[in-house]
Amino acid sequence: MALRVNGEEREAPNPRRNLLSYLRYDLGLTGTKYGCGEGLCGACTVLVDGQPLRSCMSNVGAVAGGSITTIEGVGTNGSLHTVQQAFIEESAMQCGYCIPGFIMAAIGLLEREPRPSRDTVRQALSSNLCRCGTYLRIERAVIRAAGGPR
Repeated sequence: MALRVNGEEREAPNPRRNLLSYLRYDLGLTGTKYGCGEGLCGACTVLVDGQPLRSCMSNVGAVAGGSITTIEGVGTNGSLHTVQQAFIEESAMQCGYCIPGFIMAAIGLLEREPRPSRDTVRQALSSNLCRCGTYLRIERAVIRAAGGPR
């Protein structure tokens, strides 16, 4: 079974393989993190056809035919994605473990709604958890990436 991951065609031998495990262990894309394993924390968030997906709760067969983007696949030609740059500028991370999931969820939000309100940002990221508590900086980073407050 062929998959498109970060713009490259990849072969996935087992459609029942957990997507998170496939990305991390088969492809070596370790930016996607294992957190809770139950789809509750958001550390494993990737984009499938531009939509955020908890990779710990999906199998490879469920996303066959879709375009999967991991944190390693954002940015172009060695440049950071606008959301990544905004996270740096807002110091939106401490330990950093949750940040790839937040960035992927934020990119998915901004693809759907380029100029979200603060409430929309809060709602879109409400199911991603940050144990360090940098939620306000994360929110500011997403607003910055969107071009400032609406």
